[in-house]
Amino acid sequence: MKYVAGLDNGGTVIKAALFSLDGRQVGKASRSTDLITPQPGWTERDMDVMWAQNAACLKEVIATTGVKPEEIAGVAVCGHGKGLYPWGKDGKPAYNGIISTDNRAWREVDKWKADGTHESQYEKLCQQLMPCQPLPILAWFKEHNRKVYDNIKYAFSCYDYIRFMLTGEANIEATAGSGSALMNVRDANYDKDMLKAFGLEEAYDMLPPLRYSSDLCGKVTKKAAEETGLLEGTPVAGGLFDIDGCAIAMSVLEQFDMCTITGTWTINEFISKKPYLKTAIAMNSLYAIPGFYLIEESSSTGAGCLEWVIDNVFPPNSSYKELDTLVASLAPEKSDVYFLPFLQGSNRHPLAKASWVGLTSFHSRADMLRSVYEGAAYSAKQHIDKLLSVRDRPKALRMAGGAANSPLWVQMFADILNLPIETVTGVSELGALGAAMSSAVAAGLFKDYHEACTAMVRIGKAVEPDKSKVGIYADKYAKYDAVCGALDTIWDKFEV
Repeated sequence: MKYVAGLDNGGTVIKAALFSLDGRQVGKASRSTDLITPQPGWTERDMDVMWAQNAACLKEVIATTGVKPEEIAGVAVCGHGKGLYPWGKDGKPAYNGIISTDNRAWREVDKWKADGTHESQYEKLCQQLMPCQPLPILAWFKEHNRKVYDNIKYAFSCYDYIRFMLTGEANIEATAGSGSALMNVRDANYDKDMLKAFGLEEAYDMLPPLRYSSDLCGKVTKKAAEETGLLEGTPVAGGLFDIDGCAIAMSVLEQFDMCTITGTWTINEFISKKPYLKTAIAMNSLYAIPGFYLIEESSSTGAGCLEWVIDNVFPPNSSYKELDTLVASLAPEKSDVYFLPFLQGSNRHPLAKASWVGLTSFHSRADMLRSVYEGAAYSAKQHIDKLLSVRDRPKALRMAGGAANSPLWVQMFADILNLPIETVTGVSELGALGAAMSSAVAAGLFKDYHEACTAMVRIGKAVEPDKSKVGIYADKYAKYDAVCGALDTIWDKFEV
């Protein structure tokens, strides 16, 4: 037997999983990550602890499955994009890892948009700037913490850092790299002139060689083998941005395919042979399959809000089944409470905050919880409507992320979007599956992602919209949109 391993470093949880070559998930392990919030709007994690958790997850999944290290043909890492994981010239992390929900650099983005710098470089960037991207974060360090900035040797993404710890070789993989604003996406390379325009010409030297997701990017070192339980010399692939990993694991291979990933972020995307510039679309990046762009609309307004609500409002460790039962006890037309899912960011205004609107003493936890479920779906709809402004509606929308574990939530998405929803069967860790598939291609077990998907991905029966609820949710969405629009006018009065 041969197996492939995938690591998935999300915004809140690190996971490792092992897969057989027919796509069977034979085991998984996970660790929650400790969020460091030194100031409002700052979200960080300890990079040494993060590596130790990745190693522990791999060691646990190998031990609990009984798979022999020599049976693992390859390993790869996926993880959240954006953020920054700076490696120092002194051979250790230059600072904490900065997560994709961080907002400290919002003034840098505002400045570049106001002074025309962003517009002058847009044809190269192919995307709207966001405060959580490495480019504005590096600019923030240059201005506010020059000691850290001058010590940075490599400006890694989340999973570039973990791959570096596995192999000792520094690379930046193209899917996250092309969403970093450090890369000329149009020409698929680094561009010193573009960085100079942003006042960061010297950051060019922080960018190690550019690689692609299914490239072989080194082998597991002796030290990493001892820490992870992997065999020294195990091939390590480039890996990929988790939104690409989930898309690959959902067999998004053609331009008519479309998917939504509702985890910490809501990620909504399709692939195209061309970027969509000067449209409603915010992000164009390089896809895991060469020759394709990933057309993306996203924000940190997804199912991650539910975790905060559970921690602060509901009994801890509540299962999706228990939560679904409570939400299902209240029909959508019986509750007029709205939750704006802006706990860690917004797709409306850079300073928007989370809010419950419409609460009275009549309402209960069921109203509050239903509004959280609905708010994540409404936020996804705002993004999906932008995607549909440049393309035809798909026959069905494929769905992954934490929300896909809830049958009620999946049905709610179908009703609110008025689209059939498809999910992958037999696998719970789609990001890790996508990473494992990249390692299988890199190891020569499949010739490309098409062949890997045929062997390893199973799409279940679509969940159809409930036509009796589509109109109800359309009316509620109009109110949600109006509430957001009204509050957009006052957020500038709030500090970050």
